[in-house]
Amino acid sequence: MTSIARLRDFVTRFTALHERGLDREALQHEGAALLRDLVAQDDWLPEEFARPHPERYSQYLLHCDPLERFSVVSFVWGPGQKTPLHDHRVWGLIGMLRGRERETQFARDADGRFRAGETSDLEPGEVASLAPGVNDYHQVANALADRTSVSIHVYGDNIGGVSRATYDPETGTEKSFISGYSSAVVPNLWDRSKNKGAD
Repeated sequence: MTSIARLRDFVTRFTALHERGLDREALQHEGAALLRDLVAQDDWLPEEFARPHPERYSQYLLHCDPLERFSVVSFVWGPGQKTPLHDHRVWGLIGMLRGRERETQFARDADGRFRAGETSDLEPGEVASLAPGVNDYHQVANALADRTSVSIHVYGDNIGGVSRATYDPETGTEKSFISGYSSAVVPNLWDRSKNKGAD
């Protein structure tokens, strides 16, 4: 299989999961296996969707389902870059492609403040999941101080258009945001002319 064909195959197979009408838990369970297959090989992500920004992490759209049932993005982390504490408000899957990602989970108290919970690292080939009401508050960082890390995320919506929030963990103060994307283009998954006969 040629490199971009891996992503095309993933998108096609993930779309087929939706066509089966699976509930959220089953969709995430079966989708995690597909994502694990995708991130097991690091030969398919086009370089322009793996470039770090010198000041902040980047979120590149790789594919959005036409009905916005799911989106696939690459998160690119320069050395030491991290997110603020934030939520998603939709389900998600995170697959580590290269480098190492560090996640700290948070729980919200009745007064609206947050308590830091478990911190864990995601290594290449590993997949984690999140869901509203289960584990939707977290902070994520590049665990490596000397090189770029890249993770592939799948969300249960067009994540670049979802109204979400960041939080001050001390006060619980919420700030709404819509992330958008770091690029105005997506990879061309459907042009087979350059690889005729290869996939």
